[in-house]
Amino acid sequence: MATASGTKKRKARAAKKTRTNNKKKRTAFKVSAEAGSEVYVAGDFNDWNPKKNRLKFKSGSYSANVMLVPGKYEYKFVIDGVWCVDPECAEWAPNGLGSLNSVINVG
Repeated sequence: MATASGTKKRKARAAKKTRTNNKKKRTAFKVSAEAGSEVYVAGDFNDWNPKKNRLKFKSGSYSANVMLVPGKYEYKFVIDGVWCVDPECAEWAPNGLGSLNSVINVG
């Protein structure tokens, strides 16, 4: 038979586990583009804002880290105003606009 305090402890552990699973993870985005380009990443994690997450040029490519909770996200790079899929991404999904989005799984 469960006691009231035992039930409270189980609920507290379950809530803590849920919060732990929702902890944001550093997620790296990287793409090659010409030096001097304006490069951003936009996706369902930032409401497809093409100017929110800018990538920085370093060692011949552009990169940025975005903090994301675990889950599946669709995204594209925006290079000098042109929306581009990630050529290094293995998973793509149709986006309803007649093109594809790149897909990343954050675990």
